[in-house]
Amino acid sequence: MRSDFGKGRSLAPEQLEESTIALDKRSAKSFIRINDRIRAREIRVIDENGEQMGILPPFEALKIARERGLDLVEVSPNAVPPVCRIQDYGRFLYEKEKSERAAKKKQKIIVVKEVKFSVTVDEHDYQTKKNQAVKFLIGGDKVKASLRFRGRQMAHRDLGYNIINKLIQDIGEVGVVEFMPRMEGTILHAILAPSKKQEAPKPKPAAPTPPAQQAAPRPPAPAQQ
Repeated sequence: MRSDFGKGRSLAPEQLEESTIALDKRSAKSFIRINDRIRAREIRVIDENGEQMGILPPFEALKIARERGLDLVEVSPNAVPPVCRIQDYGRFLYEKEKSERAAKKKQKIIVVKEVKFSVTVDEHDYQTKKNQAVKFLIGGDKVKASLRFRGRQMAHRDLGYNIINKLIQDIGEVGVVEFMPRMEGTILHAILAPSKKQEAPKPKPAAPTPPAQQAAPRPPAPAQQ
C-alpha cells in the first residue's frame, strides 16, 4: 500500500495529480507534513529501519527517501530540530488509522438514561421504573432519576425526596449515587452510576482424566510336552 507521491518511479501527469490529491487529503486530515511540505532548515532523520542518520537538510533527506522508493514523513514537528522518518507514508497512515480504530473500540461509551417518577406514583408503576433503572445500571449506563412537582405539589417536596431516596435504597449494590437528590426548578433528580463489579473468577480447567489402565498381558501358556 505504498504511495506514489514523491517516489522515484515515473508517473503520467494525471496519475501523479490523483496520487498527490489523495495524499494531500490524508495529510490535511492528520496534519502531518511530508516530502516537499517539510519547511525546516534542518531535520533529524531516521531511516526505514529505525537507524539514526543524523541531522540533514530536508532536500537531502528527501532525495535519499526517493531513491529508496519511500517518503519523508515529519513525525515529531515540535522537536529541535524536527524529527523526520523515511518510510512508506501510505502504510504509515494505514497503521495509524488501524490503531485509532482499535483504541476507539475499547472505549466504553456511558449513556445517561432517565427514569421519570411523579409524586403520585403507585407501587406497581414504581416497581416497573425501579426495575428499568436496575436494568440500565447492569447494562453499564448511568441513570438519572427525576421527579417533577406540579402546582401545589411543591408544598410537599418531602414526598418526592422519599420516593427518590427509596429508589436509591432499593437499587442496592447494583448502583452508586453519583449526585445526591437535589432540586433544579420544579424537578428533583439524582444521578446513579453502575457499581464496579468484580469479574467472575474464571472456571478452573478440569483435571485431565487419567488414561485407563491397560490390563497386564497374560503370560503365555506353557507348551504341552
